[in-house]
Amino acid sequence: MQKELRHLQNWLNNGHQAAIAIVKKTWGSAPRQIGSIMAIRDDELFEGSVSGGCVEASVIAEASDMLRVNKAVKTLTFSVADNDAWAVGLACGGEIEILIVVITQQNHRGIQDALKALSGRSYACLYIDLKTGGIISSKTKELSAKPDLPANLEGFFLLEIKPKPKLFIIGAVHIAQHLCVFAHENDYDVTVIDPREGFIQNREFKSAHGALEWPDDYFSNKKLDSHSAVIALTHDPKLDDPALIPALKNDVFYIGALGSKKTHAARINRMQDYGFSKDEISRIHGPIGLNIKAKTPAEIATSIMAEIIQTHRNITP
Repeated sequence: MQKELRHLQNWLNNGHQAAIAIVKKTWGSAPRQIGSIMAIRDDELFEGSVSGGCVEASVIAEASDMLRVNKAVKTLTFSVADNDAWAVGLACGGEIEILIVVITQQNHRGIQDALKALSGRSYACLYIDLKTGGIISSKTKELSAKPDLPANLEGFFLLEIKPKPKLFIIGAVHIAQHLCVFAHENDYDVTVIDPREGFIQNREFKSAHGALEWPDDYFSNKKLDSHSAVIALTHDPKLDDPALIPALKNDVFYIGALGSKKTHAARINRMQDYGFSKDEISRIHGPIGLNIKAKTPAEIATSIMAEIIQTHRNITP
């Protein structure tokens, strides 16, 4: 979602007109969840999705018309019961309601405020006036804390925006290369940490940040939060433990470590020696990943990413 909002900001900064389309309501087997967004530029360039592809063309065309006639806000409904819906391809048995809002220099300020909040790792909420298209942003002062919502939202649509999840990978190994690809496609901000120069500089890690540092040095200067995941892939306690310790001391949503059951048992003993309780240590997923009988580096990376997504979805629906 941050990606679409940043595109809106860049387009307006470069002199374009733009609109935002938001999934407002869903019924039945809708392809995208409420709050999914698509940014649309005046030349019909777009970013994001509101339907998995089945109604995008109609939404883009409607947004273009709104920009041309200077209409501020409009709601569209697509259903399998409507001939128009069949024409655009919504034959999945569901119904969706799409809110389209033209972004102006006035309501753009709300989006700018939301992006500032997100850059500080805080939640942001956009309150969209369903009559005027006005946008007001609300943010919280505490890191990753949800804002208090007003009791009466009549006449407004509330779009809640969560900070982009971060994934910290310890060990520039082959599994990490595949995992970086999967995490990037799932819109995670990824950092690969490894003090071994030959490992981190001689391999490709998609768009991930590379940190040629020891994990304890790196995390002494970086803040971990509830939208962070930390995984250790080296099998080497000298590298893995200095990452697991700060992860256990913080409210990260996922901690994982590669290794066999025997390796993990030894890891548990070390964490107990460091003073962590059994409940604290139980936060470590080890052996890491969902049990899909993975063998190859790509399969193991798949199982890890699936478990990370599963865990994140269970705590942040």
